[in-house]
Amino acid sequence: MKILIIRFSSIGDIILTTPVVRAIAEQTNFKVHFLTKARFASVLHHNPYIAKVYTIENTVSEVLIHLKKEQYSYLIDLHKNLRSFRLRRALGVSAYHFPKYNVAKWLLVNFKVNKLPNSHIVDRYFQAVASLKIKKDKKGLDYFLGSEDQVAIPVATKEEGYLVFVLGAAHFTKQIPLNLFKEIISQLKKPILLIGGPDERKIGENLARPFPGQVKNYAGHLTIGQSAYLLSGAQAVLTPDTGMMHIAAAFQRPTVVIWGNTTPDLGMYPYRTEHENIEVPNLSCRPCDKIGKKECPKGHFKCMKNQSAEEVRAALIKLGRLGSIL
Repeated sequence: MKILIIRFSSIGDIILTTPVVRAIAEQTNFKVHFLTKARFASVLHHNPYIAKVYTIENTVSEVLIHLKKEQYSYLIDLHKNLRSFRLRRALGVSAYHFPKYNVAKWLLVNFKVNKLPNSHIVDRYFQAVASLKIKKDKKGLDYFLGSEDQVAIPVATKEEGYLVFVLGAAHFTKQIPLNLFKEIISQLKKPILLIGGPDERKIGENLARPFPGQVKNYAGHLTIGQSAYLLSGAQAVLTPDTGMMHIAAAFQRPTVVIWGNTTPDLGMYPYRTEHENIEVPNLSCRPCDKIGKKECPKGHFKCMKNQSAEEVRAALIKLGRLGSIL
């Protein structure tokens, strides 16, 4: 018997499905297949609970003929959009989905009225499999590394222990400003490793330059798996609301999250790991979007520019158990 799970994007959202994947694999006799976008599939490559990963570039028609041959018993739709609806209809098998609470999200974004349940998105995902008697196992998220993910870290850095700072985010209004990073680092003495994608390479170089010997830039030089490898050994992680935040949670790393235009109320904070949420209080414009924007709608970007570097440092010291390093 086979079961197909659908989650097309993003890296973080796919990582958030892993407790459901694991629970199905461990609690049933189903072979779990997973359908996602090709550019995100690498985060599932070494997952032992998944028998097969199907990928698409744009449309489900690219793999539909293959999916029909699998003769799935059930389809678990953890994306729940028009694309996944069409696939559910095309396969014609029993399908289950989760509550997205789009109306409640709209009310929160547009009128700052919070009608969302006080639950994590992972808990909502599990509602999709409740009819199959699948239960949460309370083990958190999963990320599995391969040998190709290993990164050379200076011996002295590994011995002393290091922090990882995540530079990138998919949307500008989630990104931590360079000046805030510099202010945070200026009062820390621990080795700091910077990670991010190609777009953050120059940012990482500019951030590392004033702190030679302490800050090392890996942004733009690593795969997702290699960045995950650095996260797996971090004493603490500083990150915005992004996919790397969830990978850090999968490794149970103490995580400090600086929230910009989004908020933890949307239900996508670090899952089952020690963390602290840092937010600018009393900003009536937050959240301005449930995902993120290319620019601040108000033009002031106070949700990031007004962040307290001192508060962030204190959280890193506390969660990372760094002792007095000011």
